[in-house]
Amino acid sequence: MKYLIIGCGRMGTGVTAALLRKGHAVALVDKSPKIAEQLEPRLREHFVEGSAFDREVLIRAGIEHADGLAAMTSNDEVNVIAARLARIIFHVPRIVARLYDPRKRELYRRLGIQVAATLSWSINRCVDLLSYSELEAVASMGHGEVEIVQVEAGALLEGHKVGSITVPGEVLVVALSRHGKTFLPSPETALHRRDVIHIAVLTASAERLRAILGLP
Repeated sequence: MKYLIIGCGRMGTGVTAALLRKGHAVALVDKSPKIAEQLEPRLREHFVEGSAFDREVLIRAGIEHADGLAAMTSNDEVNVIAARLARIIFHVPRIVARLYDPRKRELYRRLGIQVAATLSWSINRCVDLLSYSELEAVASMGHGEVEIVQVEAGALLEGHKVGSITVPGEVLVVALSRHGKTFLPSPETALHRRDVIHIAVLTASAERLRAILGLP
């Protein structure tokens, strides 16, 4: 898969390195040519110099075929504009923007942008949001400590009870959608194939949830 990372700070380079380790194609965009000289050799070859607002730079970086974009600069306004350009102009399907000012969280959410808050989110969590399509985050609560995610029940979950997904204090199924209708299940409710499961999960417990669901 192809990803664009905007900004060569610690978060941007960390996300880039993590995606490369997973075998993805990545372009690391920054307007400062001096930044490239400071990058590790394995990251330098993926560096694209230029502004995140320059259409030609973004096209050169591969945004027309990108599966996701992470705006990771040190400026909230730059991040949200870059994210909106990617969504509206280039129709990039998965977008994450770093957020320094928590008061702007609701604005980002209304714009349909996943938020990576500096204190409560990690590089791995940003990578999950960009590249992990089976488990989709639909809402973030507090300062990112809790998320509402959804996943479609496949063959491995068919017939299992909702209670088998619950981990007290970490993971809780809050709703099920079945045949176009959403309802509140009990722990004894059996899962049907193609049910959409809505789950509240601590961000720190995301790996545990994936293991419970049998996801890679």
